[in-house]
Amino acid sequence: MAGKKALSCTAGAVLGLSLLLSGCMAGSQSDKASGDKAKSNMEEKVVIYSPHGKDILQEFEKKFEKKNPNVDVEWLDIGSQEVLDRVRSEKKNPQADVWWGAPSVMFNQAKGEGLLEPYKPTYAKSLEDQFHDKDWAWSGTSQTPEVIMYNSKKLSKDEAPKDWDDLLDPKWKDKIIIRYPLASGTMNTIFSSMIYRDYKDSKDPKKGYEWLQKLDANTKEYSANPEIMYSKVAKGEGTVSVWDMPDVVMLKEEKNYPFDFVIPESGTPVLTEGIALVKNAKHPKAAKAFYEFVNSKEANKILAEKHYRIPTRTDIDNLPKWIEETKIKPMDIDWKVFESKSNGWMEYWDNNIKSKEKEQKE
Repeated sequence: MAGKKALSCTAGAVLGLSLLLSGCMAGSQSDKASGDKAKSNMEEKVVIYSPHGKDILQEFEKKFEKKNPNVDVEWLDIGSQEVLDRVRSEKKNPQADVWWGAPSVMFNQAKGEGLLEPYKPTYAKSLEDQFHDKDWAWSGTSQTPEVIMYNSKKLSKDEAPKDWDDLLDPKWKDKIIIRYPLASGTMNTIFSSMIYRDYKDSKDPKKGYEWLQKLDANTKEYSANPEIMYSKVAKGEGTVSVWDMPDVVMLKEEKNYPFDFVIPESGTPVLTEGIALVKNAKHPKAAKAFYEFVNSKEANKILAEKHYRIPTRTDIDNLPKWIEETKIKPMDIDWKVFESKSNGWMEYWDNNIKSKEKEQKE
């Protein structure tokens, strides 16, 4: 394997990178045919921006290396909002080829700013309309329900909050630890959903802001990254958080964290996580190969079974029981409203609601 490299940045500090080798996993006949076509005359590398974390990225690194040892893949593991900010800042000189992982609302924002290159994948027929952009600027990879997470050693399921409004009960004061929302697509969506509940009828975010103000009063800390949040909830420094269900299941089963979750009774936002090609990318052929690779049937099975992702493809069989048996009540959300309003809502939260002393710095 090649030695470590650093990815050149056009904005912010240089961040550490992991280096992997890229290629196409053997798949179904259509997936394999696509891979064979995509890898012909591929460039020498492909650059991935992703919030999926090192566990997923490192596993796919090994599989990718085995198939295509002549293509280097540099990946940068940062939050989805940070990816959008970087892709936006690098528009005139793109550094990434593929953006793997973010809520669809963020991809729609990027599409509106001319940051994405449309690509209709070979598995397009297996995606329902809600799981891809109408112009194929992005396509969905997984569905992500948001839940209330709690420390199962400190709280029983009966004691844990049952719904969003329960988090405002004074008994949770200094018991809630939250991942800093502005850097996280997951938290951005949860917070925006709390505003949207009333906004959809009133067209006024006031009640939503009041809700977030009360939550802030109960929040002990806004952690700089997910790992800090996980650690502090696991240690009991806080007993409650809000996060996405697949990650909670993974942390519980694979890493033995004392975590469990409650699906909010009134309904929850269900994100479509996706993937997209960066416009004017330097390595477009390798980028398409990677795009197909991480969405092959085999990759979807791995992501479901080992990394707790719920596929958007309809042709993935024999999924884990926790996926097949999970009952989710999705919130009724107009995602176009999110696209136009969420940035302003979150900016207001950051400037007018957040207790600055609770923001933890890396």
